[in-house]
Amino acid sequence: MNPDNKRKKFLGILFECCNVYRRIYLNKDGNAYEGRCPRCSREVRVVIGPGGTDQRFFRAY
Repeated sequence: MNPDNKRKKFLGILFECCNVYRRIYLNKDGNAYEGRCPRCSREVRVVIGPGGTDQRFFRAY
């Protein structure tokens, strides 16, 4: 755990390209979640904005 006893914010992503699950984490600016497929390195970016969703798990096609 972090020293502050806080958990890192993440989204769960199923990368359909390689049929693999991975967590992506909040970027340093705090305005999006960013990550890559662990097999093919395909990038994914989920922007945070008003009127968004409270869902934590997604599929990247």
